[in-house]
Amino acid sequence: MSRRCGYSDLGFAKVDTDRKRRRGFAEAIYCPGKTRPHLTHIVAELIRHRQDVLLTKLDQDTCEYLRRSFPKLHYNPLARLAYLVQKPAKLKGLVVVISAGTADMPVAEEAVTTLQAMGNRVVKLYDVGVAGVHRLMRNVRILKRAKVVVVVAGMEGALASLVSGLSSCPVVAVPTSCGYGANFGGLSALLTMLNGCSPGVAVVNIDNGFGAGYVASLINKG
Repeated sequence: MSRRCGYSDLGFAKVDTDRKRRRGFAEAIYCPGKTRPHLTHIVAELIRHRQDVLLTKLDQDTCEYLRRSFPKLHYNPLARLAYLVQKPAKLKGLVVVISAGTADMPVAEEAVTTLQAMGNRVVKLYDVGVAGVHRLMRNVRILKRAKVVVVVAGMEGALASLVSGLSSCPVVAVPTSCGYGANFGGLSALLTMLNGCSPGVAVVNIDNGFGAGYVASLINKG
């Protein structure tokens, strides 16, 4: 398939080779459900078209398989995310990524690694949830320097509203599935974030650290 079409037809996948030009970053590849040979062909096609590579929800064994062909792949096992940037750029702006608890860290790390792959400067504040709000209050100065804040929280998801009330920049809220039975797999945190009273909060889907990182990058570089 020619470059003029904007995608490569591999038969099993149509790889968007025009997305970096349109959106500023290449097509991200969601890995579950794809075979290892399929992933190998997709990554090779992206590299052939000088596109960056971002692989989400990638297990470590499959990453090691892909590294046989693409040894420069960076991998974050906690985030289950791999990336390869063709021409690393100077890091821009400041995005603060906050997790309410240690259990929320895998989703927070997915956001962080996405942001880093997309060329953003990132500061992490982990385990600063509302059950011990003094831990967050000691870091308010960092919030005031940020261009955008990503807040990752499970349970009742109250942290996003609190952070928004303390900062002047946009907040991207990520509900996680962490919590006991009545949190309904993250639905309670999602509804709290959607119904928060502090303005300036945008909410992504449950456990979607990649989506939060992508939106935060667009804001940070806007």
